[in-house]
Amino acid sequence: MNKIYPPAIFLLFLLLSCKKEAPPQPKPLEISVTTVLQQDVKIESEYTGQTFGQSDIQINPRVDGLIESINFKEGSFVAKGQLLYTIDALPYRAKLNEAEGGAAESQARLSKTKSDLDMITPLAKMNAVSQRELVSAKSAYTASIAQIKASDASVQNAKIELGYCRIVAPISGLIGISKVRVGDYVRPGPASILNTISDLGDVRVRFTMSEQEFLRLYREFTKPNSALKGSGASVTLKLSDGSIYPQTGRVSFTDRQIDPATGAMTFEAAFPNPDKLLRPGQYAKIALLTDIRKDAIVIPQRAVIEVQGIYQVYVLGNDNKVQMQIVKPGPAVQNGYIIEEGLKPGDKIAMGGTSLLKNGSVITPKVTQWQLGETETAVTK
Repeated sequence: MNKIYPPAIFLLFLLLSCKKEAPPQPKPLEISVTTVLQQDVKIESEYTGQTFGQSDIQINPRVDGLIESINFKEGSFVAKGQLLYTIDALPYRAKLNEAEGGAAESQARLSKTKSDLDMITPLAKMNAVSQRELVSAKSAYTASIAQIKASDASVQNAKIELGYCRIVAPISGLIGISKVRVGDYVRPGPASILNTISDLGDVRVRFTMSEQEFLRLYREFTKPNSALKGSGASVTLKLSDGSIYPQTGRVSFTDRQIDPATGAMTFEAAFPNPDKLLRPGQYAKIALLTDIRKDAIVIPQRAVIEVQGIYQVYVLGNDNKVQMQIVKPGPAVQNGYIIEEGLKPGDKIAMGGTSLLKNGSVITPKVTQWQLGETETAVTK
C-alpha cells in the first residue's frame, strides 16, 4: 500500500536534499604598495652635545670681606665694566692710609739723609770728618731710596686691593643667579664663585665621537677628492624638544687627544645665536654628514617588520600575492632604511600597517608614491 505524504513533509525532504550554498569569498585587503627606490643617500650621524657660551666667565672675589651691595638684576644682560658687587672697603681704606703714612715717613727720611750727605761730602773732602761718617751717610741715603720704593709699592698694592672691593663685569653678556647675598662673607679662591657671565653671541656645542668613528672619518676625509670634505662647515642642531635649530653651525675645533677614560674624541661646533634661544647647559644633538651611499636601495621604515632581530618585508608578486622576504637593513635615514641585502630596484613592497597581512595573502594593491624624507601620496590611475 503506497503511503501518501503530506505536502509539508514532502517540502522538508526537498529542502534537506538541496546542497548548502558556499559562503562568499572575503574581499582582498586594500594595501598601500610602493616601489623600492635606488638613489644616492647622504647619511648624517647624531652626537649628543652640551651648549656653552662663547665666553663663560666666572666672577670670583679677589679680596675677602662682607658683601655690601649687589648692583644688577639676576638673569639680565650686563655691560662690560658695569658694577656688580661691592665688598666692605673700610679695612682696605685704612690699609691704604697706613701705607700712605709710611710713604710720607720714607719721603721725610730720604730728605734728611740727602741733606746729611750733602753736608758731609764737602767736609770729608777737607778731612773735617772721617771717611767712616761719609760712608755711613751714603748708606743711609741709599737705604732711604730703597725704602721709598718699598713704600710706594705698599701704597700701590693697597690701592689695588681697595679697587678690588668694587667688582665689575669683565665682559658684556647674560649674568646668572647670584651665589651670595648682601652680608655674606667672601674670600679669594677658586671655590668662591659669586656668579657667571656668558657671552651668547655665538654658542659653542661640545660633543664626543668614539675612537673607531673618528678613525673612520679621518681616513675618509683624507682621501683625495673625498665627498665628505667640507661637511664640517655645515652641521645642524636638534634641540631637546625634537625641533631643528634654524641656524646652521660649523665644527670649530677638535681636541688634541682621545680621552683615555672614555675612549672618545671631543669636538666643538659653533652656532650663531641672534635670538638668544640657546643658553649654556642645554643638551642637544649634533647632526654631521658622515657617509654618502651611492645607488643605495631605500624603502620606508614602516614597511619593515622586525621580529626577534629578524627584519622582513612583504614583496608583491604575481596575481597580487605578497611573499615574506628577509632583508638586511643598513642605517636608518630620516623616514627610511637603506637595505643592504634582500631587495632589488623595482621591487614592489607592501607598506604594512595591518596585522591581517600574511604570507601568501592576495591583496588589492594601492600604488603609493614615496620619497625619502617626504610623506607618501597615493597615485591615481
